[in-house]
Amino acid sequence: MRDLLVKACGEAIPGSMVSGARNAGSGLELCRARQPDIIILDLALPDRDGLDVLDDLMAAARSSKVIGISGYTDEYTLHRAMHSKLHGFVDKNEQTVEALAEAIHTVLKGQRYLSPAVHEMNLSLRNNPASFDKILSTREQGLLGLFGRGLTNGEVAAEVGLSELTVRNHRCRLMAKLDLRTSPELIRYALEKGFTRPRSAWPQGLPKT
Repeated sequence: MRDLLVKACGEAIPGSMVSGARNAGSGLELCRARQPDIIILDLALPDRDGLDVLDDLMAAARSSKVIGISGYTDEYTLHRAMHSKLHGFVDKNEQTVEALAEAIHTVLKGQRYLSPAVHEMNLSLRNNPASFDKILSTREQGLLGLFGRGLTNGEVAAEVGLSELTVRNHRCRLMAKLDLRTSPELIRYALEKGFTRPRSAWPQGLPKT
């Protein structure tokens, strides 16, 4: 997939020099060495979350424009991407050579680019009064990701440094806000909205607790 993306970028911008990196670590090294004009950042890297590495990338190559790509266009991924420093966001499912070329040319002109599917979902979220970002606080969104992994109140408490009672209260308030009654319903919601992934989609080497 990485090799195909490198080839597609080369076709999108004839005469360009395109290199690929297998993970966040090697990508950071490559950006420091090459100082690229454009960085195409997969949000699902094998060693780190793509959006979590964004600040490091921008520090490594300060003049670069960064376009995020993802096979997940769920609500939480889109929410994080739209509130990040990404200069563009492309849905992998509509990642044609023409779409990449349009994205690259748009961000090089200083404009933000959203592929059509991403743009439509963003409008839908903004117009939906029941979208999670209008209901849940930032803290609750973070906890939802942990609850969605099936962790107990005690396990969540140990991970975030809160008391088990406080975590239980957060869980109850969160479920009330979302009109959910059981933990399986909460896990299903977290999976559907993208707060957590099935185990098969987790980066290799990360703990699967």
